[in-house]
This record gives sequence, structure tokens and C-alpha cells, in this order.
Amino acid sequence: MSFAKKIVLWSTILALLGGAGYLALSPRPVMVDTDVLQNGPLMVSIEDDGVTRIRERYVVSAPLPSRLLRITWDVGDEVLSNQTVLARLEPTNPQLLDPREIAQAQARIRAAEQRLESSKAELSQAEAELQFAEREMGRLRKLLTANATSQTEFEQKELQFRQLTEKVRAATFGVDIAEYELELQRAALILTESPDDSGKAMALEIRSPINGRVLRIYEESTTVVTAGQPLMELGDPSDLEVVVDVLSRDAVRISAGDRVIMNQWGGADPLHGVVRLIEPSGFTKVSALGVEEQRVNVIVDFADPGGNPAMLGDNFRVDCQIVTWSTDETLVVPTSALYRDGPQWMLFRVKSGRAVATPVQIGQNNGMKAEIISGAKPGDQVIVYPSDEVSDGVLVRQR
Repeated sequence: MSFAKKIVLWSTILALLGGAGYLALSPRPVMVDTDVLQNGPLMVSIEDDGVTRIRERYVVSAPLPSRLLRITWDVGDEVLSNQTVLARLEPTNPQLLDPREIAQAQARIRAAEQRLESSKAELSQAEAELQFAEREMGRLRKLLTANATSQTEFEQKELQFRQLTEKVRAATFGVDIAEYELELQRAALILTESPDDSGKAMALEIRSPINGRVLRIYEESTTVVTAGQPLMELGDPSDLEVVVDVLSRDAVRISAGDRVIMNQWGGADPLHGVVRLIEPSGFTKVSALGVEEQRVNVIVDFADPGGNPAMLGDNFRVDCQIVTWSTDETLVVPTSALYRDGPQWMLFRVKSGRAVATPVQIGQNNGMKAEIISGAKPGDQVIVYPSDEVSDGVLVRQR
């Protein structure tokens, strides 16, 4: 081999060794996962389990000590107001009421009459408030058409109008119940003062005070009952509301009128509701892990045009998502791309193949995505799930 060829061969070997050494000593890029920032919708919500319950319940009880005849109704049977005979009571002896008991029954009748008058006064007050709210809505509707008021003020008046409508409805129920209780108290004297032709006191019929269904039967067989002893429970299964117990620290973020999305109720599509009330008093509940928690009941009305589905009944479970904040478009970032540097939120942008530590200001956060107020812009490529190997200025490569 000539001297010139040896020089070429050794030069080639030295060049290869130098290149291998450079590659071995030069820093290697860190493999990372990235995402591109984009504008999109963001929703912040509170999720918890809820149960349905019938809005108006009525417990039918025995008005006086007597003998209850066997109840033939079953749970789920439909009953009609003032038509369906729920139960029949017979006196335990020919003289069901003595003079003292008659006087007491008369006093109860007078008390029931006063309760009826009080219920009628509450109904009149509620109707007056509703009429005033209706006039206010009409006035604001004209102002809204003339752009002389805000949509928010109009919606607040509309919510107040719906609440007063429910108040009138509840007051109407109160009057009906008071009238029925008065009839029950009068029936005690009718039972004593109106014997039939055989000389035996007539049986007292307890009729349904509402249109609805039988929810529960407390006493079914023939037995002697005391005054006020519950016999059965009635309600309208089509008139449901949802009760969601949330942590007290979450309840302070919820307002009346917030939108509610109900999932896992048994149907294919979610149901929609509106928060009607956040109860002002909380309670202590022990979690599945044995931890005591302070919780607050949130009452939700169904917002679907057809009301609640017929498949749902009393005390059915639903998963509720109470929306406390939402927007159709904002700059969002996966929370997996964020980390803390003291009090400052940070993320790594990818620029020219290197990680750039960037401080950002974060707005709303739902745990999966967060709103970026400043510090980044749409189209920025950011690193998600940054490892300990990622630092400011390090070389990175898309995994």
C-alpha cells in the first residue's frame, strides 16, 4: 500500500472517530408530547349524585281513634281528588266520642277553620305578588324591546315570576289541604251525630285529597289505629324535582338559575334542569371513606319542555353536572401542560426545537382544561406532561 493511500485511510478513520465522539458528547433531545393551543369552548361545573323526589307529598292519617278496615289499594294505584275512597274507619264501640271528646273535636274544627283562613290569606298575598311581578315583566319587556334595559335584568324578573308562580301553586295546595283537614275534623262529629237506621254509627270514608298515585301504605290490614297515625302516602310522580347534595365549599359557587345537565339516569340523551334553590342550612354526611363532610342540598327543576320523563320515579338516582361558568370560545390549554413556579403558573412552549419556560395567567379551570388570559396565543405548541428532564432551553423532539 502506497504512502498516499495510508494517509487517506487514516484520515477517514480519524474523521469517523471524531464524528462518533461529537455525537456521543452532544446533548440528545428529550422526547416529549405536545399540543397546539386553540380557541374553543370551556365549561366549569360541579358534579355530584342527585336523587329525584316528588315535589308535593301528602301523608293520609287517621283523624281519630277508630278501627281501620282492610285497605285494598296497592302501591302505584292512581287516585282522584275527592273521588277515590282510600280507607274506611269504623268506631271501636257504639259511643266513639264522649262529651269531652266532642268538645275537643269542635275545638279542632275551629282551629282547622282558622288554618283555612290563614291559608287563603297566604294565597291572596301570593296572587297579589304574582300579579305585580307579571306587570313588571310586561313593563320590562317593552323596555327591552326599546333597548332601555338589560337582558340580565329581564331574565332576573322572569326568574322571579316563575318563583312566584310556584309560590301561588304551593299556596293553592295549602288551601286545598286546609279544606280537607277541616272536612276531616268535621267528619268526627258527623260520625257521632249521624247514626244510620240500624243505630250503628256510620263508617267514615277517607277520600284522596289530590290527584296522584299511592306511594306507600303504612297500614294495610284491619287494625285499631290512633288519631294521627299515618295510613298511606300519596303524591304525583309526574311532578318531580331533583335534590343534589354538594360540598358546602362548592355550594357557595352555585346560584339560582344555573344550568344543570343530568346523565346516567337510564336514557340515551341527557336531561336538562335549572337550579331553583340552594338550601340555607347544611348537614354532616359521612363519605364512603369514613370522612365527615359538610354538605348542602341543591334543588333542581326539570327544564325540558315535556317535564321529567315518565320512566323516572321518586328517589331515582341521576348524575348531575351543575354548570357554574361557561363560554363558547376562549383560549384553552390542557391542565397537564401547566406547572407552578412559586405563585406563578408556567408552561413550556416549543420554539426552534427547544423548550421555552413561559409564565401565563390562568382564568377558569375545570380540572381538565384551563383558560389562558395572557402569556400565550393560539397556535403555540406546548409540552404536555413535562418530565423532570424538561427545563428552559433544553432540546426537545416530538414523541
